[in-house]
This record gives sequence, C-alpha cells and structure tokens, in this order.
Amino acid sequence: MRELTRTEAIDLVGRDEAEQELPERMRADVRLLGSLLGRVLRESGSPGLYEDVERLRRATIAAYTDESPEAFERAAAIAESFSIERAEEVARAFTVYFHLVNLAEEHQRVRVLRERDGRPDKEEAADSVAAAFVRLSAEVGDDTALQRLRDLRFHPVFTAHPTEARRRAVSSSIRRLVRLLGERDFLLSGGADERRAERRMLEEVDTLWRTAPLRAEKPTPVDEVRAIMAVFDETLYTAVPHVYRRVDDALQGPAAGSRAPIVRPFVRLGTWVGGDRDGNPFVTASITRKAAGIASEHILLGLEKSSQRIAKTLTAAAETTPASTELEALLQRLTAADEDGASDSAKRAATEPHKRAMLLITRRIGATRRRDADLAYREPAQLLADLRVVQESLAAAGAPRQAYGHLQQLVWQVETFGFHLAELEVRQHSAVHRKVLAECEALAAGEGGALSTQAEEVLEVFRTIAQIQRRYGPDAAGRYIVSFTQSAADLANVRTLARFAVGAGGTPPVLDVIPLFETFADLQAAPEIMAEIITDAEFAARLDATGRRLEVMLGYSDSSKDVGPVAANLALYEAQAKIAAWAQDEGIRLTLFHGRGGALGRGGGPANSAILAQPPHSVDGRFKLTEQGEVIFARYGDPNIAMRHIDQVAAAVLLASAPSIEERNSAAAERYAEVAATMDTASRERFFSLVKADGFAPWFATVTPMEEIGLLALGSRPARRGLSVESLEDLRAIPWVFAWSQARINLAGWFGLGTALEAVGDVELLRRAYDEWPLLRTVIDNVGMSLAKADERIAQRYLGLGDRPDLAELVADEMALTTRWVVAIAGGDELLANKPVLQRAVKMRSPYVDALSLLQLRALRTLRTAEVSESNLPRWQRLLLLSVSGVSAGLQNTG
Repeated sequence: MRELTRTEAIDLVGRDEAEQELPERMRADVRLLGSLLGRVLRESGSPGLYEDVERLRRATIAAYTDESPEAFERAAAIAESFSIERAEEVARAFTVYFHLVNLAEEHQRVRVLRERDGRPDKEEAADSVAAAFVRLSAEVGDDTALQRLRDLRFHPVFTAHPTEARRRAVSSSIRRLVRLLGERDFLLSGGADERRAERRMLEEVDTLWRTAPLRAEKPTPVDEVRAIMAVFDETLYTAVPHVYRRVDDALQGPAAGSRAPIVRPFVRLGTWVGGDRDGNPFVTASITRKAAGIASEHILLGLEKSSQRIAKTLTAAAETTPASTELEALLQRLTAADEDGASDSAKRAATEPHKRAMLLITRRIGATRRRDADLAYREPAQLLADLRVVQESLAAAGAPRQAYGHLQQLVWQVETFGFHLAELEVRQHSAVHRKVLAECEALAAGEGGALSTQAEEVLEVFRTIAQIQRRYGPDAAGRYIVSFTQSAADLANVRTLARFAVGAGGTPPVLDVIPLFETFADLQAAPEIMAEIITDAEFAARLDATGRRLEVMLGYSDSSKDVGPVAANLALYEAQAKIAAWAQDEGIRLTLFHGRGGALGRGGGPANSAILAQPPHSVDGRFKLTEQGEVIFARYGDPNIAMRHIDQVAAAVLLASAPSIEERNSAAAERYAEVAATMDTASRERFFSLVKADGFAPWFATVTPMEEIGLLALGSRPARRGLSVESLEDLRAIPWVFAWSQARINLAGWFGLGTALEAVGDVELLRRAYDEWPLLRTVIDNVGMSLAKADERIAQRYLGLGDRPDLAELVADEMALTTRWVVAIAGGDELLANKPVLQRAVKMRSPYVDALSLLQLRALRTLRTAEVSESNLPRWQRLLLLSVSGVSAGLQNTG
C-alpha cells in the first residue's frame, strides 16, 4: 500500500464554522493529528473501519448543523447498523480523536502562555497576582497590601475521587505526543527533522490506538498515590517556585534576584489520597503510612537533587566571595557530624566554602531520606536554617545574585513542601465515629467484649497519624475531616477516640478537627455548631495554640444532590456569610475549605470567578479547595498551565479582600435578597417534584448508565454506599453527576434554575442582577456551559428508556425553560453567545460526542430492553463502557 499524501488522507476533523474560527496554528495541529489518526485507521487491519468512521462522522455533523429530525435519524441508523465488533472500533476511534483534540487544545494554551510570558502589562495578565497587588495597593495602601500578600495562602488538596476515566498508559502516550508536538513547533517546515518528528508522532498515535482504553482492574489506593506523585515530579516541584519568582520579578522589576524577595511562599499542598477513608474500605492505616512514606521519598529526593545541582554551580572562590563567620561555624558543625563527607567536599571545593557547605547539606538531605538518624535533619526548619546561613553569607560577600537565584528556589521549595510534600489529611464519616466510640466506652465500662475490626482500624488510624508526625513533623498530617458533621459532639468525638487509641499513658497526635457540612440542613446549622464547639475545652485549647486559626469545610456535591444546584448555591453563600461573620466576632482567623468537584454539578467551574463572588471576610487571603480526578491533570499536568492556574487563583484570593469587591458583593446580596428567596423556594420545590417522585431512583438508574459506571475501573472507592439504587441517599454525588452527563442531560448542574427564574419573572431585573450580583452571574454562566454540553434530542432518547413519561416530560420542560431564561439573561440568541471562544470549542466537539452518544444509547437500550445472552452481555457492557470513556474525553469532565 503506497503512502498517502497529506491531502489524500481524509482526516476526522469537521470543517464546520466553529472549526474554521479556531486559531490557525491550533487548526493546523488538529488537522495534522487527525490525518495521522486517519492513516492509522486505514492501516489498522480492519477493512472498512476508516470508511465507517467517516460515514458516522459526516452524518452527525449534518445532524448537528441542520438539526432536522431526518438528519438525526440517518445518523442514528448508521450507529445501529454496525456489528458490535465494528461499533467498539468506531467508539475507540472517536475516543482517540478526542484525546488528540484535547492535547492540541492544551498545546495551544501552552503556546499562548509562552508567547506572552514576561509581559505582565498585557491585558491577558490582568488577573495575575502582580496585577491584583497593584489594584489592592490602590485601595488599601502599599503597606497593607504588602502584608496581605505575605499572608496569602492558596491550598489545593488533591483527592482520589474516581473521576479520571483515562488509563495511566493512555495519559502517558498523550504526554509523549504533547512533547513531540512541542518539538515540531521549532523545526523547519518541510525539512527532514519535521518529517522525522511526524513519523514519530504517527508511531505514537498508532500506540494510542492500540492501547486498551479501559483499565482491567480498579487502581489500588497506592496506585492512586503514585499517580499524584507523577504530577508533583513532572510539574509542581518546579512550577510552584517559578510562580513565586514571576510575582517577585513583576513587583521588584530590575532589582529582582539581586536582593531578598518580597514574595513569601503562598502555596501549600494537601492530599486525601491514602487518607480519605469515608466510604472506602480499601484505605487502611497501613495505606496511610505508605502514602506518607511515598510522598516523603519524592520530596526528599527532589530536594537532594536540587541541592546537588546548586552545589555544582556555586563555584564562588573564597578570594572573591569570603565566608561569613556564621558560614564558617556551620562548616565546622557539618564537618564534625560527617567526617567522610567533609573529606570529600574538601577535595572537590578546597577554596570554595559556599560550595563545600552545599555539598555537606546535600549529604544531610540524603541521610534524611535514608533515615540515617546520626546525620539526618530532624525537621525542615533545620535545613532552612542552614540554607539561610549560606544565603546570607553570599549576600554579605557581595554576591546577592548567587544568594537569591537558584538557592532561593530551593528555599522556597523547602518552605512550600517541607519533608512531607503535601499534608496528608484523614477523612471519616461522623456515623463511624459514633459507632466506634460507643464500642470503646462500653469496653471501658466493662460492658462489652472485644472491639470490632472496624473499631480497631479506626483507632489504628490515630496511632498512624502520631507515627507520621513523629517521623515527618506535625505538618505532615494532623487535619482530620469529619464528614456529615451534624453536631458539636461529632467534632469532640475525634479527640476522645484519639485518647482511646493511645491509651492512658500515651500522647495523642496533634489534631486540627475540621467539620464538613454537606447537606442543606447541616449548612444551615453550621454557625450554631461552630459556636458550640469552641466552648469545648480541648477544642478551645487547640484554637488558642494555633493563634485562633480555624478551618471549616463546605460540601458542594451532596448539598446539590440534596436540594438542587440553585438552592445549594444560595445555601452555601448564606452559610459562608454567617460563618465568616461569626468568626469575625470571635476573633477567629477562618479558612473556608471548599469541597468543589470537577463537574459543574459538584461546584466546578472557573475557581477565580467563584472566589471573587464570595461573601465579605469569607476569603480574607486564604482559599482552600479540593482538586480531583481529571481536573488535577487538566490544571496541573503541564507546568505552564499549572503556573497560570496558580497565578490566577492566587490573584483572585488576594483581590477578594479588596474593599471594593467586598462592598460590591455585600451590596448585591442585600439588593437582591428577595430575588434569592424567590429562586430558592421555587427551585427547591421543582427539584423535589422530580427527585422525591415515587420510583425516581430506579427510573434514574434506568435512563442513565449509572449502574454500568460502577463497572468502570475508575478508582479504588466504591461508587455508592449501599447495594442498590432505591434511594439517592445511598448514591454518591460523583456517579449522580457522571450519569447525567453521560446521558447528555447534565441535570445535576441546572435543574430548577429555569423555574426559579420564571418565578422571579422580571427579565430586566434579572439582567441587572446578572450584571451586578457576582453570585448570580457565576450560576448563570456555569449553567450556560452545562446546557451547551447537553443535547436535547439525545437526552430525549435516554429519557425514553424509562417507562415514566411524566418524569421525562418534567426534565425536558425544565431543560427548555432553563435554556430560554439563561439565553434571555446572558444575551445573544443562543447559549454561550457571550463567551464566543468557549462556544466555538463546544460546537466543534458536539457532533463527535453525538456519535459516541448514539453508540452508547444503542448499547444501553440493548442492556435495558433486550434479552441479552450471558455470553453476549460482556460485549454490550464493554461497548457501553468504551463510549463512556469517549464521551468523558469529549466533554472533558466526568464527575
């Protein structure tokens, strides 16, 4: 078979209006990758596959473009005509296509970020930390703004919730393609190197096509820990200090790097991976110990390598850069503690005292990693003290650029990551604590027998936390989150259990007990619960020990599933406002911990706009949130994107405390309080009319692939708390959102909003509210995105799988009503008209997602309505799961 030319290879890329409006270089990337995939499909050894993919592709584009019933039926008929074997191949082809489009989009983002790097005066840099500092200074003065910058804290917490549908092997292949695409940017067009690069890309696309898209087995918690470590190794270890450097460069100008930095490290990492045992029986105390050990190994190895690199380049001679008295004393101490190292460093750096010190410091970091007690640092503060002696000696000797260059990067890394990398947080359900405490008290009173296996495991967790703190320092673990906190006793129970765990003569671990308020009722009760718990003697003592710092976590997922997305958003705002006001009155430095998911139905959406919509004093320079699943890799998988994301969010956190922002939010909340009350009541009633209808839960499981999602090997955590779907209370928020998104309905992100807006009824009033009330704007914009990714025709087919036309009609009517109101308020004649770039991206993807949805519908209909033989059942399930993976890639979100 002769080699196809570029023009002969018909790619998978649609040539519709949306695609034509893409940036030229990105369009060229998509065409290149599409042509390579087309060639791989032709060479796949499956006769007619390429042609079948093209038939379905063209049909779904035609159906999307003219929206006629006939065109849609033609596309559906093609999907129905495939054999199950061919349907699997077609589903895989479209899934690979989405992976390629996603990486092309990511590469374009990186390309743009690189091109505008170093130009903070550009309009695009208006939401940077440096720009936020300038704006804040204009309002509060330079000194106050500087203090707020130094107190700034952005605290992302990585979680292992099962929302990353891609296999690690698929992600690795995609990363290799991204690197090849980047290399190709710098090659001469038409040259031999470009042809060689494209040949390597073709090989990688072929690898991606041949890699099984579905995991054979669920990842273990340890697998999840190692996946997070990959993000740290490849991105965050270097990206975070680079963010600090960029901000300092912008603020200090030409003097940056020649004097001590203004910026203090404002990022802290947290992790639930290996610590979150709420509903996950596979996360044990042993897993938690392993997670802490793996993280420490990674950070200490990183610090050791960084220190070694600095030592190699720090060749300033004593003649030009003499050692300070403090450095000479440090060298004496290091020499006495490590004679072998001292002898070696003296040979390698006989006349270079600063290099000699760094060589010995490197050996101590290595000893810390190997657990060599004689030489190891006991805590990061000791390492920082040594590094600052070197730094101050260089500065005093007239070498400030050596002091505040790469050495400063290392100082920032130690300050940010410590010896533990990310604080390991433990989470457990309040009901589990109550049950175990009852067992312990009965045993202590001589009324019970041996403790249950569950009780022994819960107590072992506290002993493990104490062990981690002794080994890696108190910052390595100590935040203990109580899911479904419903009373002050739920928080007090944690320390009581910790005392039972260590026994009468033992020392319990140092714990910051954090309530997690998740349901609507719990959010309303939160201020009273917090007011009560600070009167508890142990809780109050810990509060005083931390300088009256306190964390409160708010759950977005279950509150939305509880009362609907509109009422949940309003309840969350009200809870934050009340808790923040209470904290102000009590002199407490509050950090609100936002349990936001990746999907819009779980509090997702742009974090920076959400931060700027928060109530007064609810941010105050501190923002903590969960980052999970596909969101982790989308925001932190590439260094350039990670730096941009951190800069944007930190800028919003800094700016949120500006008087103008706080006054705007407060005034808008007061001005539109009546609107909010009307929307709250109407949306909740509408939501309850659906989810509280008789038979809703089994109907939901029938019209969506909810049951089959549990078959996907996404994560170690079970998809539901119970064994059946008789009640939504037993269903986790992730599959609730995931299932609706797969059905192209996205109900979890918008249901009830149309009714809420209709109840207000005044379009001009609502347009003013959209302009003046950041909370409503955030809700409307997120719903616009959610509805744009939905599809009414495909949704109707999913809804038709259930024998409940009343519920199907209710969903369809609310979707149409919500769409009509969102368009009327946001402006334009269709969804996302006010966000043209985003609208083009959604329009470009939608026809291809439709193709996968039609294949999924076919599989789901067969599983729901046909008599499937036992031998054929796995094939139909596999087709459905392949389409689930593809739709996730196409929509770029799961749960």
